[in-house]
Amino acid sequence: MIRTKFFARSALGLVMAMGLAAGAASPAAAKDKEKDKGKPQEMKIAPSKAYIPIYVAAKKALDEGAKRADVVAARQKVTTAQAAYNNAATKKAKADAQLAIDAGNKELAALLPAERTAVDTAVAAATTPDDKYLSGGLLLNLGNLGFDKQAQRQGVRMQIDSGKLPAADVPKYNAIYGQLSMELKDYAAARPALQAALDGGYTQGDVAILLADAYIKDGQQAAGLKVLQDAAAKSGAATPSDWLRYGIAVSYKAKLANEASWFSNNLVTNYPTTENWSLAIAVVRDLRGYSGQDQIDLLRLMERTKSFMEERDYVEYIQAADPRRLPGEALKIINAGLAAGKLNGADQFVSDAKAQASGRIAADKASLPGMDKDARAANSTAATAQAAGDAYLSYDDAAKAEEMYKLALGKPGVDANRVQLRLGIVQADQGKWADAIASFDKVTDTRAPIAQLWAAYAKGKAAGK
Repeated sequence: MIRTKFFARSALGLVMAMGLAAGAASPAAAKDKEKDKGKPQEMKIAPSKAYIPIYVAAKKALDEGAKRADVVAARQKVTTAQAAYNNAATKKAKADAQLAIDAGNKELAALLPAERTAVDTAVAAATTPDDKYLSGGLLLNLGNLGFDKQAQRQGVRMQIDSGKLPAADVPKYNAIYGQLSMELKDYAAARPALQAALDGGYTQGDVAILLADAYIKDGQQAAGLKVLQDAAAKSGAATPSDWLRYGIAVSYKAKLANEASWFSNNLVTNYPTTENWSLAIAVVRDLRGYSGQDQIDLLRLMERTKSFMEERDYVEYIQAADPRRLPGEALKIINAGLAAGKLNGADQFVSDAKAQASGRIAADKASLPGMDKDARAANSTAATAQAAGDAYLSYDDAAKAEEMYKLALGKPGVDANRVQLRLGIVQADQGKWADAIASFDKVTDTRAPIAQLWAAYAKGKAAGK
C-alpha cells in the first residue's frame, strides 16, 4: 500500500494546542461579570458550587505533577523515543523506537495515579454542562501530560457533549476526536466524528482523507474510495498526487477496476509524469485483463508517453503487434527496447521477433497501395477499410490511417468502438486534440477505460502538459 504523509500525522499537536487552554478556565473568574462592554464577549463558565473545590484540587494536582522531576524525565524519554521513531530509516530501528515509546508511556502512567484519581473524581462529580466542559479540559490536560490518547479523546468528547463549545469550534473538535480515534484504531468511532467535522465545514488536516481511511482501514474499501473520489473531485486540479496514488493502491489491491481507472485517469490528467503514466497504464492493463488487439492500443499509449518501465512492457507489445502481422510496429518497439537496455538482443525471443519483422517489412509496405485501393472501392467492407487503417497506423502514417478509419465507420458491420478508439489515436498523433477527445468519448464498450486514458493524454497535450 502506498503510505502518505497525511495518514501518519498525529493529533497530539492539535490536542496540545487546545488542551491546556480548554482546561484553564477559572471557576472563580467565570463568576465575575464582564466589566468592559466594548470587548468581544467570551464564553462564560459557571460551574456548580459543589464542583468548584473538586475541580481546583484536580487542576492543582495536574499543575504540580507537570513540574515533578520524575514526570519531566519520563516525558523526555517518550519525546526522544518518538523522535527516533519518526527518523528511523529501517524497520528494526522503527520497532526498537516503538518499544522505547511503549516503555516510556508505561513508566509515565505509573507516575501519575494520583493525578488520574483527582481527574476521575472531578469527572464523576460533574453534573452541569459547565462542570462537564471543565472536566473535559482536565482530561485533556491529563492526556497531554501522560501522552494518553484515550484520556485526550475522552476529554474532547466531554467538551463536545457539554454543549458549551462555541458553535464555530465544534467541527474542529469533531475532527480532533476523529483523528484521535484513528490513532487508536477505533474506526467506527472515527467515521461519524470526521463526517460531522466535514459537514460543519472543517477542512484542515486532510479530514476528508482521514474519513476515507476510516472506511478503508476497516475493510470498507468501496465506501472509503467514494469519500476519496468526492474529495478529489472537489479539489480538482489541486488534488495532491498522494491522494490519487493512494486511491490507485487501495482499488488495485481490492480489485475494484472502475475505481482504479478513475484514480488513474485523474493522476495522469493532473500529474502526467512518465512514472505516473506507467503506473496508470499498468493498473488498467492488469485489472482489466486486456489482451491482443485491445492490449496493443493500451501499449501504444505507453509508447506515446515514453513510459515503458520493464522488459515485460516491450515483450507484451511485441507479442500484441505480432511481427508477422504488424512488422513495422513490432520492429520499432524491438529497437526501442534494445536502445533502452530493457531487451537483450541475444535473447531468442527478441532475435527471432526481430528477424521475422525485418524480413516482412518490405513486402508489407509494398502491399499498402493495394490495401488503400481496396478500402476505397465501392464494394469494400468495414473490415477491409479497418485493416488498411491498422496498417497505416503501424507505420505512423496517421493521416492515411484517419481516412481509412472514417471509411470503415461508414460501412455496415463495423466494430465501431475499436475503430473509434484507433481513429482517436491517429487524430492525437496529428495533434488534432479536440477531434481525438471526441472520438475517444464515443468508445462505450469494454475498451472505454483504454479510451479514457487516451483522452486524458489528449487533454493534457491540448493544455500544454
